[in-house]
Amino acid sequence: MNTLKNWIKKEIVLVIASCLALLSSFFTGLHTSHIDFNVLMLLFNLMIVVAAFKKLNVLDKISTLILSRCQNTKQLTLGLMLLTFFMAMIITNDVALITFVPLALILVKSTHLDAIKLIVLLTLAANLGSSLTPIGNPQNLYLYSYYHLSPSEFLKITFPLGLMSFALLLVIVLRDKKEPLQAELSCTNIEQPKKVLAYSFLLGIILMSVFHLIKVEWTFILTLLFVLISDRSLFKKVDYALLITFIAFFVFIGNISSIPALTHWMQAMLQTEPKTYLAGILSSQIISNVPAAILLSTFTPYAKSLLIGVNIGGLGTLIASLASVISYKLFAQTYPNQTAKYLKVFTLYNVSLLFILTLLFLISL
Repeated sequence: MNTLKNWIKKEIVLVIASCLALLSSFFTGLHTSHIDFNVLMLLFNLMIVVAAFKKLNVLDKISTLILSRCQNTKQLTLGLMLLTFFMAMIITNDVALITFVPLALILVKSTHLDAIKLIVLLTLAANLGSSLTPIGNPQNLYLYSYYHLSPSEFLKITFPLGLMSFALLLVIVLRDKKEPLQAELSCTNIEQPKKVLAYSFLLGIILMSVFHLIKVEWTFILTLLFVLISDRSLFKKVDYALLITFIAFFVFIGNISSIPALTHWMQAMLQTEPKTYLAGILSSQIISNVPAAILLSTFTPYAKSLLIGVNIGGLGTLIASLASVISYKLFAQTYPNQTAKYLKVFTLYNVSLLFILTLLFLISL
């Protein structure tokens, strides 16, 4: 019984998502059309590569290099935040968190930084940094294509949000006290450099699929074959519970989007730009911003309001952005007894920034 309770506590997001999927299926029937298999395959590919880099001591080596160039805790936190914020614009918020949260957790063990605050900060940086570019996150890519926006039109909409978000994150970091880094730098050697090179090449191919230069299906098959040949033990390192969590949320969205009453309510809610903006924020809190963008775009011509709304809407609840679930899961694996405290701190920072940004951009509309 205790084992089951511990598992539920650790996988609480999976439990909630599964219950929502099952409950909604009971009333509407099972709708699987919203399952984004490309996202699932991409997450699988990236988890495999990150697991390989961790096993080969690549992340430990990078953490040692970062530590050697930082003189205090503020510099280290700022460096990780900047890295996550700007890389999320290019490699998506999901990829940025899968890459840098494990690295941050390694650094925490070496420096005794506040693990909860650091991971929450990186989650904010990934979600807000990714809002600037069309390829930064799935909802941006979808809306960029759906409304046929040009790159200049897109950046004209998102640049003010990116700039304001960056300023707020700097305020959070710069308010921290400067404390000396009390860490002993151990000599970390890269295990099997040839394998590291091979997995780096594989990562490059996977990132090409992020930029839609190669089909995700091909990189998924390549990753499977590569791991089967090189190191099958990596399959055990994949967080399959996270993948199932994503599937459950996709099913839930597919189910509720088929409810006629919800459709009529959406049409009534999206008659003006401010209403579209607020609907994007509020619906993201319940169904997450990617499904919210897909669902609401059908009923509104206001691309700017919806784009800003679902990106700001990625703040707030844990499920407002599914990328936030990734960092929560990674944190829970390392600190299973601190998940409740993590959720409190996460909610405090997210709701605060959500409130500030919501008011600022509501005025501009």
